[in-house]
Amino acid sequence: MSHSQRIINCCHHDPFQYLGAHYSETRSMVTLRTFQPHCEKVFFVTGDLRYEMDCTHKDGIFSLSLPTKVLPDPQLAPFCYQYEINYADGLSLKINDIYRFEVQLGEEDRFLFNKGTNYKIYDHLGAHKVCINNINGVIFRVWSPNAQAISIIGDFNHWDKRLHQMRCLGSSGIWELFLPHLSGGEIYKYAICGKHGLYREKADPFQFYGELRPQTGSIVYSLAGFGWNDADWCQKRLDGPIHKRPLSIYEVHPGSWQRDPNDPTRFFTYVELADKLIPYVLEMGFTHIELMPVMEHPLDESWGYQVTAQFSVTSRYGTPEEFMQFVDRCHTSNIGVILDWVPAHFPKDDHSLGFFDGTPLYEHADDRLGSHPQWGTYIYNYGRNEVSNYLIANALFWFDKFHIDGLRVDAVASMLYLDYARDEGEWLPNALGGRENLEAIEFIQHLNSIISTNFPDRLMIAEESTSFYGVSKPVEEGGLGFDYKWNMGWMNDILDYFQKDPVYRKYHHNKLTFSIMYAFSENFVLPLSHDEMVHGKHSLLGKMPGDDWQKFANLRLLLSLMWLHPGKKLLFMGAEFGQWSEWYCKRSLDWHLLDTPLHAQLLHCLAKLNKIYTGNASLWELDNNNNGFSWLDLDDRDNSIISFSRCADNPEDHLVCIFNFTPQSHRDYKIALPRHCSYQTIYNSDDARYGGSTTEEPPTTIAVDQPYAQAHCHALVNLPPLGALILAPVRRQ
Repeated sequence: MSHSQRIINCCHHDPFQYLGAHYSETRSMVTLRTFQPHCEKVFFVTGDLRYEMDCTHKDGIFSLSLPTKVLPDPQLAPFCYQYEINYADGLSLKINDIYRFEVQLGEEDRFLFNKGTNYKIYDHLGAHKVCINNINGVIFRVWSPNAQAISIIGDFNHWDKRLHQMRCLGSSGIWELFLPHLSGGEIYKYAICGKHGLYREKADPFQFYGELRPQTGSIVYSLAGFGWNDADWCQKRLDGPIHKRPLSIYEVHPGSWQRDPNDPTRFFTYVELADKLIPYVLEMGFTHIELMPVMEHPLDESWGYQVTAQFSVTSRYGTPEEFMQFVDRCHTSNIGVILDWVPAHFPKDDHSLGFFDGTPLYEHADDRLGSHPQWGTYIYNYGRNEVSNYLIANALFWFDKFHIDGLRVDAVASMLYLDYARDEGEWLPNALGGRENLEAIEFIQHLNSIISTNFPDRLMIAEESTSFYGVSKPVEEGGLGFDYKWNMGWMNDILDYFQKDPVYRKYHHNKLTFSIMYAFSENFVLPLSHDEMVHGKHSLLGKMPGDDWQKFANLRLLLSLMWLHPGKKLLFMGAEFGQWSEWYCKRSLDWHLLDTPLHAQLLHCLAKLNKIYTGNASLWELDNNNNGFSWLDLDDRDNSIISFSRCADNPEDHLVCIFNFTPQSHRDYKIALPRHCSYQTIYNSDDARYGGSTTEEPPTTIAVDQPYAQAHCHALVNLPPLGALILAPVRRQ
């Protein structure tokens, strides 16, 4: 097939070979060709010269050959000309020839991407506003190595794939085209002629912004120019080791935390969310907000976990700049922002990454490796350099462009195991015959190594539900390199325990104590997340046994235990005030419940817990070290009572934590104490201010210098029903 026929049929891998300006060997003549299928006449214009071009093909190919000596500047002729296009309706316009610009992406950037180490590839692929030869426009690049041809389509060319055909940059598999005078806000897609000749319209994998669902077009958008005000916060992030800081995370689904009371179907924008969420989080005392995925996704019911555009803030809640405002305002209010990040799988929507160039490109070809039977999604091919680069660069992108403080990596267990959610015969063993996904493990280690090098002050948190070794151990020690791992074992045990009638809890005492056996084997986050409060699982309050008073007392007790147990904290929205109903992503939380005393008092209780937590280094400074925890008494299973102490680097800085898990109150209960000193009660979950039954101020507790249980001293205290106490040593004046 001739060059011209391939251009007309939109199946040319490099239209620059035929279109544009081409010199003779002696440079005495220049031939210009353009493809304008909709016009009547085309004129070549340079300086004061204007020549009509010949229509050499009825489908719209025009050509002109000129001696270079007639041009104003023969050396610059290919770079300083335009076409005047005349249409049948009398319309005439001048355009720059898109096929006269040289390749803009350097060989080194292409090489590093193919190698898997171009960590800022987001600065090159996608759509970027640039100025080339003093001409402003947008340069498009997409990786599609098995495509026969690719065109950029959009409103600017009436979605006609004939008009803006791209060129492939050699063996890199990257395609490029500069469109002069195109501006921000334009909607576009790639029309990709796949390996077998079938065209698919695909959104840009590197889009920074996209249309509001159900539309799926990409939008040209620049991330440059935002004026950040968070320099103090960024400096603060660098102060001291990550693990020796408090971390109390409020998990939020942006679309259902609150909605417009005048229009419950309308989401708050990022700016409106900042107006309401930031003051609330400050009042509650959380250190960080964790947002469920804000990357673009087509289906609301996926909660954001079916990501179709990893580099794109979802347009549901506003623009990328508005999201930058949200993050900036969080930081200037001393609140960190963590994003849920989903490198484990991606959806099969036609406009997304699946079969991107007519072949399994981002995913594995074999369904036993390339798809999740449980979720109906594709699995990334972590062993392909460019796919690994895509994901690693994306993680860095959120730190770089949006100043994000951390990523919580979703579904890590599904990445680590080849037989995840698969029956016998539905998976392929690795090269060593095992079930571990060696390529995914290498990818995760690579990811965390690069992040720890480039952004050592940012958090990487794994949702990992198995006993895989070393999730939060350094890569150089054979670990995966995450900073933290969700403690799913603690979560499962403690929820199982609390759902039991208190009369039977003494038979399950080990569920309270077992977590300490492994509490320091990883750097843990204790999660009570959205997954535990959705349809069929009941809300956190709804899980608690007993009448309403006991349900609230149990929930205050659960939260007290969580905030005092070793490990950082994560709580899903609504649990802090006792949401009765299960979480549903399409409606607001039941904020009217705060008009009811027990709900408002629970909120007050959690705010107090956060204040005690952040104000006492003993509760976080040695979170990942068994020197920060000591059992005082773990053996009173008959009464379902436990006690322990937490201490900071300075062992004098400690707190005593006592828990009664039954509705039976105890007067003059003998408790073990670590030191011979006086203690004051700084927190009682049964305080009437929190909805409990205790109204009097507790007396000072004086330790008796005689051993008891696992401690050197003891004293007598009154234990409230379903209650937790925190005792602090009285400081000498």
